[in-house]
Amino acid sequence: MLPEQRFTDTDACVQLIVERLGADLRVVTPLGLGKPHGLLNALYGLMQSDTWRSMTLYTALSLMRPRAKHKFEARFLEPFVERHFGADYVDPQYAIDQLHGKLPPNVAVHEFYMLAGALLQSAGAQRNYISQNYTHVARDLIVQDINLLVQLVSRRETPAGVRYSLSCNPDLTVDFLDRVKAAGKSRPLCVAVVHPALPYIGGDAEVPQDFFDIELAPASSSPLFAVPRGPVDTVEYALGLHASALVKDGGCLQIGIGALSDALVKGLLLRQQNNVAWRKALVALDPRGTTHRLAERMGGLGGFKGGLYGCSEMVMDGFMHLAKAGILKRRSWDNLALERAAAAGRLPDDVPGGHYLRGAFFLGSRDLYDWLETTANSDVDAIDMCPVSNVNQLYGDHQALATLQRRGARFFNTCMMSTLLGAAASDTLEDGRVVSGVGGQYNFVAMAHELPDGRSILLQRATRQGRNGVETNIRWDCGQITIPRHLRDLVVSEYGVADLRGKSDSECIEAMLAISDARFVDALAAQAKSHGKLAADFKIPDAWRKHRPQMLEEALAETAAKGLLPKFPFGSDFTEVEQHLLPALAWLQSSSVTWKGRWQLLKAVLRPGEATAEESTALERMGLTAPQRWSDWLQRRLLQAALRR
Repeated sequence: MLPEQRFTDTDACVQLIVERLGADLRVVTPLGLGKPHGLLNALYGLMQSDTWRSMTLYTALSLMRPRAKHKFEARFLEPFVERHFGADYVDPQYAIDQLHGKLPPNVAVHEFYMLAGALLQSAGAQRNYISQNYTHVARDLIVQDINLLVQLVSRRETPAGVRYSLSCNPDLTVDFLDRVKAAGKSRPLCVAVVHPALPYIGGDAEVPQDFFDIELAPASSSPLFAVPRGPVDTVEYALGLHASALVKDGGCLQIGIGALSDALVKGLLLRQQNNVAWRKALVALDPRGTTHRLAERMGGLGGFKGGLYGCSEMVMDGFMHLAKAGILKRRSWDNLALERAAAAGRLPDDVPGGHYLRGAFFLGSRDLYDWLETTANSDVDAIDMCPVSNVNQLYGDHQALATLQRRGARFFNTCMMSTLLGAAASDTLEDGRVVSGVGGQYNFVAMAHELPDGRSILLQRATRQGRNGVETNIRWDCGQITIPRHLRDLVVSEYGVADLRGKSDSECIEAMLAISDARFVDALAAQAKSHGKLAADFKIPDAWRKHRPQMLEEALAETAAKGLLPKFPFGSDFTEVEQHLLPALAWLQSSSVTWKGRWQLLKAVLRPGEATAEESTALERMGLTAPQRWSDWLQRRLLQAALRR
């Protein structure tokens, strides 16, 4: 790289880019953490001022700080956002404008995966969404005539010269450029934007100096996006405990992000660290023994002596916690002979190398980024960040090796709804609006069916709060499907596990009814009978009629009382008073959705009850100690009602 192609000034870098490429920019940038927001904002700003130019952006998961929808929410959110993300954090401006329908006509943004639920009301984002498997993105970009690739990187000086690490996002960059070369297309201009806090990961994520055409190392960098650590409730813990019994010692693990994944990780930790308490909780949740029988056949009830191997498109905090607990420790080698010896138990303990965690991108808390940096420096082989074509599929030259490495695989994904016949809706609402995207879910479900002992496990809550009150997430049919029913496998709700693989339609329906909420089981069975898929004389067992939230509270009361199911299982980024406010604000939000809820809210406002000990500090945190306007007084009254409830 020539000296004049290294910049510290973003505007000068942008000027060189447009001089090289002209008026029409067709840009790719990584999903999530790997976006250089400062450079993208400068390019976007140029498009806004020079309307004769155009920019088309292909990406996914544009990370923005949470934004308040109304003034009441802003009272809580704005101080937290500034404290957690930093006052100098830079959002991608195109994403904010897309959210509000303000993208200029000379800018188009296509995402294949969206921040969950964030763009449901953005007509432009919904129209420009591209539905595709994660592994097909690089292939499909070839026809888009991309002329610019920009990516956040980590930089290191070595005796052999400058080296770069794709760090958080080797997922598509290498795959895409390889396909560009194979297709005989012109290589896009590749710009590396150096971030000093981004962990330097070696191995497949490391690239030589000439990989990029331009380097931008700004004098100051926006803080890395850090995902706030969230709470886990009783329903989620119940679901996670059931799921944790399906994991096989010595096997392979894939998980995503969110409360259900956190609950699963906590369940695995409890299984390892306090096995007696974990078993007691599982017995309380599983009096019929369905989960236990499945655990004996495909998972386990003991701890993890051999340990687990992580192979997941996303590396998140859960893997860090499992590694620290000595659960994530089974190493794999990218050598078929060594891997065969390891699988047979014939590999000597002193054989160096081998990784225990492989991923395509990472995103999580600051603790995760620190752990990745520390681990990469102290154990260079432990973590392998690599292209998504390796992680998310078996096909290709690595198939025999990958099949062996992923022995005993358990691929955990979440879904929004599922049908009695085993199909799942994970990314799109019935009216076609995209909540998130397919991402890699289909990849992992299909891969589970290809591996000799792999299993796909879909996690879902049995119910949700809808506009008309509580609604079932297990239905006769769904308007939009992510996973077809012929790929049905294991489904887990808070009420148990349904094993659907190789079962007849009537057997699948019975298994799904067995993990449904009791308030909906009769109507669901009647629908199945009306379509001739369930015997007319089938009767709902009495045990299924106990499947209500109160049952879960009672089953896990003893475990919770011992402090083994904390509200924030992995620590909290919220202060104590904010943690006290969260459930109150959640109740206000859920109550405002339905007419019944609004009526309950009105009664609570008129008769709020006795003040709580924490009320004064909560009111102070929300700036409602001395309301000056009618709207402030009403907000104070609503908050008091919620706190006292």
